[in-house]
Amino acid sequence: MFIEVVKSKIHRVTVTEANLNYIGSITIDEDLLDAANLIPNEKVAIVNNNNGKRFETYIIKGERGSGVVCLNGAAARKVQPGDVIIIISYAMMDFEEAKTFKPAIIFPDTATNKLI
Repeated sequence: MFIEVVKSKIHRVTVTEANLNYIGSITIDEDLLDAANLIPNEKVAIVNNNNGKRFETYIIKGERGSGVVCLNGAAARKVQPGDVIIIISYAMMDFEEAKTFKPAIIFPDTATNKLI
C-alpha cells in the first residue's frame, strides 16, 4: 500500500509579491528551496494564514538570497504581499517507508524570509 505524506514544508514565510500578469506558479528564493528539499516545477500546496485560502501550484526558482516569495497568475488573487503562508509538498511512498521518513521542514524568519 502507498500513502501520501509530507515531504517538504516551508512553515510561515511572508509573501513579498503577487503578480497577476504572469503565467502562474510560486517563485521562491533558491536558498529556501534548497533548505526545504524542493525543486522547480514541483507541485506544492499553499495555505494562507491570513485568509484561510488553500490552493495548489508549482514552483519557479527565485533569485538566491533575495527572500522572494511571489504568487503568480491566478494564485495572486488568493494572497496579498505581507500575508504569511505555509508551503507544503507531498510524496507517495510505501506505508512501511513512510513510518521512518523524515520530511524537510524549515522555519524561516517571517520578517526577512531568510533561514534562521
